[in-house]
Amino acid sequence: MDRRTLGGTGISVSEFTLGAMMLGAWGTKDHDEAVRIVHTALDAGINTIDTADMYSDGESEVIVGKALRGRRDDVVLATKFHYGMGQDANHRGNSRRWIVRAVEDSLRRLGTDRIDLYQVHRPDPDTDIDETLSALSDLVRSGKVRAIGTSTFPAAEIVEAQWVAEKRGHLRFRAEQPPYSMLARAVERDVLPAARKYGMGVLTWSPLAGGWLSGRYGGPDGADPAEATRSGFLPQLFDTGLPGNAAKLAAVTELRKVAADAGLTLPALATGFVLAHPAITSVIIGPRTRDQLTSLLDTAGTVLSGDVLDRIDAIVPPGTDLNHDVTHYDPPALTDKELRRRPPARISIG
Repeated sequence: MDRRTLGGTGISVSEFTLGAMMLGAWGTKDHDEAVRIVHTALDAGINTIDTADMYSDGESEVIVGKALRGRRDDVVLATKFHYGMGQDANHRGNSRRWIVRAVEDSLRRLGTDRIDLYQVHRPDPDTDIDETLSALSDLVRSGKVRAIGTSTFPAAEIVEAQWVAEKRGHLRFRAEQPPYSMLARAVERDVLPAARKYGMGVLTWSPLAGGWLSGRYGGPDGADPAEATRSGFLPQLFDTGLPGNAAKLAAVTELRKVAADAGLTLPALATGFVLAHPAITSVIIGPRTRDQLTSLLDTAGTVLSGDVLDRIDAIVPPGTDLNHDVTHYDPPALTDKELRRRPPARISIG
């Protein structure tokens, strides 16, 4: 499997990264089978594993730790923090107080003494980025972390973090992890250009757009997306009665034709598309079963011609998200209506 360098870190990562979100209660509940999935990926040439403390409430990290016994030195290990790990309001976020606790918890669950890439899972509007970068820089200097990165950060916050790191003398974020697929291309507008500008590596997630590009949907023989496993808790992403999802289904039908004409499966077209962008370092694949992993491994090394990429552009224009909900993060300026409405003027009565 091809390798690429992660930004300016000098760390060599495989073109596919094994995403461990589905290892544990959220997917593969049997730990022995989950370990076999990890070993199958490593034996196929994948050297990078990405997990997070919140995946199955820490269980994913425990499974990854089991799988890496005796193989840790050969693996680039990435994990993330930010989301709540319990009911306490201080057991979440991007504060120094939580970071120094979260990293110790992750190290214990992973059964290791260092994390190769420690990532901020989402922005935290309640915490100054200077506070976050200061704490993360200390972790790198202590040897517990090798490099730091972000996940699903808007371009403006990526730029701000780079500026703060330079002005305050902190280590800077070396990687970003955004969602990116043929159906979700908004990051092409500013996130990917910002990452390239600052020499950041990019690990993308959801190349199959939450299963839309798995080959199960679209066309006369395609299944109904509403029957997808995830539709029960994410109906806004699969209900084809919604305009965005109807547009996705129409696009998938056309993309299946592109794949067939190119002699490829739709998943191969999907992973090949992501890896064709010059900003992308590695694409995260998150299988739930070994069969799913094997089918995705078969797409490694797919190279798309310019003509095929042009046909994809004609179906889903560059910089376009067909369904806004796939962005997975909206800043408070959009979600808090009080931040976008001027308060009523007060009338003073003397």
